[in-house]
Amino acid sequence: MRLAILCMVFICLGTMLNAVAGVPPSQPEVDAPELAHLGPYAVGVRTVTLVQADQPDLLAFAAHRVTPRGDRVLTVDIWYPAAAGQGAPSDDYSASLESEKPGTYARFSIPSLSLRDGRPAGGRYPLVIVSHGRRNATVTLSWLTENLASKGYVVAAIRHEDPSDVSSFWFTQPLLRRPLDIGFVAGRLQSLLATEGLIDPQRTALIGYSMGGYGVLAAAGAEIEPSAAKQVPGGLLLPYAAGGPLRDAVLVRNLKAVVALAPSGGGPPCMWGQRGLEGIKAPLLLIAGDRDHTIDYVRGARADFEGATRAHRYLLTFEGAGHAIGLNYAPQAMRSTLWDLSWFEDPVWRKERIVGVNLHMITAFLDRYVKEDLTRASYLDGLVPESSSGEWPVNEGGRFDAYSPGTNGITVWKGFQRNYAEGLQLLQRQPGADTESSR
Repeated sequence: MRLAILCMVFICLGTMLNAVAGVPPSQPEVDAPELAHLGPYAVGVRTVTLVQADQPDLLAFAAHRVTPRGDRVLTVDIWYPAAAGQGAPSDDYSASLESEKPGTYARFSIPSLSLRDGRPAGGRYPLVIVSHGRRNATVTLSWLTENLASKGYVVAAIRHEDPSDVSSFWFTQPLLRRPLDIGFVAGRLQSLLATEGLIDPQRTALIGYSMGGYGVLAAAGAEIEPSAAKQVPGGLLLPYAAGGPLRDAVLVRNLKAVVALAPSGGGPPCMWGQRGLEGIKAPLLLIAGDRDHTIDYVRGARADFEGATRAHRYLLTFEGAGHAIGLNYAPQAMRSTLWDLSWFEDPVWRKERIVGVNLHMITAFLDRYVKEDLTRASYLDGLVPESSSGEWPVNEGGRFDAYSPGTNGITVWKGFQRNYAEGLQLLQRQPGADTESSR
């Protein structure tokens, strides 16, 4: 018992030191599962600006009660496999999030391991579009974007520039823009980056957190219920809802996989209606905490899992965790007030642990369904649904930090270390299945 307590103390101290000492969040802790760790590539980062012409301006509608149209300018941060040493080290990322007093912001920085405008490593890689949560910033997901780029993915994160909570349309504007932004950016980058020889446009994936989760589900084929679309003033979302003339404009082509972390959209009111989620056909990985006080777990991720009946789908649940499962660990500048800390940290789970588990499972999922690496299937399929029920006989496996092979009577989830597969649940269903399965 004393040894276990000391181990936990050292892990917690290591977590605090990482936040202070400048360790990039994309570099997992020692207790991370096998596939979480960085890949073989150096990571480059660049920023591009895309312009979507003739878009409805909901914020202007608030002032004029008419629907002016104009260009929507979107900034996109792109992480990609780079040639080692071929570029200047990136400065720390900087961003801000809204403080407890509406209209005020707390600024912070996040350590980076990327090369700014580094030379690409060569080759054509899968494209991953990332959509952040409401009022978040792309760099708060650098745990994911840098890590995936090191493994041979081109990761494009959209700066959605959501309005502040002081805006009258603080919630409905993202309802309109998330699917439109994702569909537009995916289509443009599939063309632009393929022309550069950087991506294979036939292999595209979507990842979204919170409001971004709603966006990627819609862009993957989930149909918005017209009655729910009426939440957006001026009927601006109706053309993109089920049966609308512009429905196809938000859909992403050549979609191989979708990941939604703590996805919004489950209501009330539910954006999908009774059968809207049946429009998703790409493999789907849902990740959520079952104590989410921002987006109800039962009406959110669990309902999405039940409703996406035409997709091969997984639901990974952090038991006891809340909503803050999608961002980096808290930067030092965000640790002085509980409001700032709560953007990043979970009340129960250590964030570095969440990041490690997420990276492991997302890597296995994308490698399996986007890169079609069949060896990754054993990290997802055939696992005991409750991670805590996995067994690892003491006389099997030798090293304390060995990764579970998931064979020969060892039922600890494959790739997890002995005693470090606790508090998780993984459910899986095949398309058309109406009963739960772990296989």
